[in-house]
Amino acid sequence: MYQKIMLTVDLNEEASWEKALPTAVALCRSFGASLHVVTVLPDYRMPLVGSYFPKDFAKKARAAIGDAQHEFIRENVPEDIAVQSVIVDGSPWEAIVKAAKKLEVDLIVMASHSKRKFADYVLGPNAEHVVHHSKVSVMIVR
Repeated sequence: MYQKIMLTVDLNEEASWEKALPTAVALCRSFGASLHVVTVLPDYRMPLVGSYFPKDFAKKARAAIGDAQHEFIRENVPEDIAVQSVIVDGSPWEAIVKAAKKLEVDLIVMASHSKRKFADYVLGPNAEHVVHHSKVSVMIVR
């Protein structure tokens, strides 16, 4: 049923993966699917924002996140799962939807972990946008 499963991960927020990762791994094993671990790097190159950072900041941030994501995968994804590390730029929900399309995934697995306002307790702003804008199935893990 699923061949490519995307797992969204905020490396600074354990709640973004502590329940979603075991679910994604179980689905990968059940369907023989590959796992695509996606982390979103905020877009520091916007003119207004970028002027506050050194010129090579985005490049260094991408390298640091790449290293951290590879370590995360080594420590948390079982060796029997085919896995790809993916880093994307932009607003979280837009970058996730674009990455899902580009990677041609069948399913997006993500946690609902934001608790900023009442509506966020139910789903979370990024998860809500992904659900509404994605062309593929989205599994929200609580």
